[in-house]
Amino acid sequence: MKSLKHLNKYLYKYRYRFLLGIIFVVASNLFSVFPAQAVGRAIDLIKEKLVLYVQQTAVDSTNTLQEELNTSILYFSGLILLFALIRGAFMYLMRQTLIVMSRKVEFDLKNEVFAHYQQLSQAFYKVNNTGDLMSRISEDVSRVRMYIGPAVMYFTNLVVTFLVVIPYMYSVDFWFATLVLLPLPVLSYAIFRVNNTINRKSDAIQAQLSSITGFVQETFSGIRVIKSFAVEKDTKQAFEKELDLYKSKSLSLAKTDATFFPLMTFLTGLSTLITLGVGGWLVLQGNIGVGTIAEFIIYVNLLTWPVTALGYTSSLVQRAAASQERINQFLSVKPDIVSPKNAPYSFEKEIRFEHVTYCYPEKSIPALNNISLVIPKGKTIAVLGTTGSGKTTLVQLLLRVMDCTEGSITIDGIDIKKINATLLKTETGYAPQEVFLFSDSVYNNIAFGLTAEKSPVTNEQMSQAVEMAALSQTIAELPQGLQTIVGERGVSLSGGQKQRVAIARALIKDPQLLVLDDCLSAVDTKTEAEILTHLKSFMKHRTALIISHRVSTVKDADYIMLLDNGSITEEGTHAELLIKNGRYASLYRKQLSEVTSEVELN
Repeated sequence: MKSLKHLNKYLYKYRYRFLLGIIFVVASNLFSVFPAQAVGRAIDLIKEKLVLYVQQTAVDSTNTLQEELNTSILYFSGLILLFALIRGAFMYLMRQTLIVMSRKVEFDLKNEVFAHYQQLSQAFYKVNNTGDLMSRISEDVSRVRMYIGPAVMYFTNLVVTFLVVIPYMYSVDFWFATLVLLPLPVLSYAIFRVNNTINRKSDAIQAQLSSITGFVQETFSGIRVIKSFAVEKDTKQAFEKELDLYKSKSLSLAKTDATFFPLMTFLTGLSTLITLGVGGWLVLQGNIGVGTIAEFIIYVNLLTWPVTALGYTSSLVQRAAASQERINQFLSVKPDIVSPKNAPYSFEKEIRFEHVTYCYPEKSIPALNNISLVIPKGKTIAVLGTTGSGKTTLVQLLLRVMDCTEGSITIDGIDIKKINATLLKTETGYAPQEVFLFSDSVYNNIAFGLTAEKSPVTNEQMSQAVEMAALSQTIAELPQGLQTIVGERGVSLSGGQKQRVAIARALIKDPQLLVLDDCLSAVDTKTEAEILTHLKSFMKHRTALIISHRVSTVKDADYIMLLDNGSITEEGTHAELLIKNGRYASLYRKQLSEVTSEVELN
């Protein structure tokens, strides 16, 4: 139960609703007991009247007794109906307080978990799979809700019913009450054991269902590869194996259910049978009235669900505690990147990297080693390098996705760790090499780059971004233009088209700082030249950091640096680097000859 202490803040937040719910539970239980007493008294009264009716011979007396009998029946019928209506009203209020409170706690807890997820660094997501993260925020939170709502409600119902019913039953006859109640603890224990088995098997089924879902999702995502290698039959057989496991686990659960429900019915019926048998004998002995038997039968029925719920509630609490412990494990993870929320952000002079070194936790060789770099306001700085040279690491440090191991990054002389990271990213347009597109329209994927404060997107903004990203012709060819759904991860678009959507997403923000991380790698040379021509005018009074492995992409930059194995090997303007006749010049000549050959072939 220690892990569930995390929920105390929510119980306090909704304390008035919680207390009202408890009051309504008590009231609804009281009005479930009153009808039983009314039924018992009604039967005894009717029996007395009938005995007198049989003994009377005078017509007037029998008519009077018949009228009294009819009046009593109507009175008790109306009283029982009134109690039922009042109980129903309290039960409605009980659910409107406790169950609604549990839904509100579920809403708050999911928001807390999701907000915490967003604060955690990329390192966290590298060691935790998506399915586990989803399970915390869906399955685990739902189980916690069952503790806050149904478990609390059922347990309160159990306590109140026991406090009201059992003392009265024992006041009538100790041994009679003991015999009648004897099967109920056995029922509760049996339900607790069986319910644990059911929960364990249900969890196994849920895990297997998640495995099937993941298998199907991966199959559909890689359907092109499957068809290309003609392995549809093998894939189908693998799917059937997953389904066989799901079927066997489901049948195992069905067998347990088949045992559980007859057992519950038998033990409940046994209490009723004991009530009738022992109660009839006590009536013959003159110890109790016939109405008491009927009253006890109603009490047994009233106690059956609370006793049944005792095992169910215990299981709910156990599962909630385990789930909350799993949630607490994630909530206890502290984000590596902590940004001061109220810190100001301004970029008027320069961004400076000073002796920056970064080494990934799982690596021994630094991805960046002693990098010093200045990005003046209004200038275009380019970083050229091959795959694995550290280009993307440089960008991630600038965007403060992670912090450098050594050295510092400053903006206008202020350390980036003291700057509001949200404001920095809001004022930065970023187009990565590996583009992620949402399963939404092209329009919404481009507009995703704008924050809520800058929305809605105007037609002029959208047209300008589309034009500069050389997307106009592509959009014209799409069946629904900008409103075309791109599919999961943009599956309906080519690599180059996805990169251009990412560029448009970055440009529509009209950013102070534009960061292009090798986002033209999948674009042909002609389209690349068109985009660079548009960007040249766009970046006249803006700051840009262009990352690329192509010389053609960076040659017009104000300053170029060649990055190799995490270190700067050459730097200068395009003309200066050609004069040095080093690696940059060699790359330029090689890529120029490749472009020339491509043009000749076309």
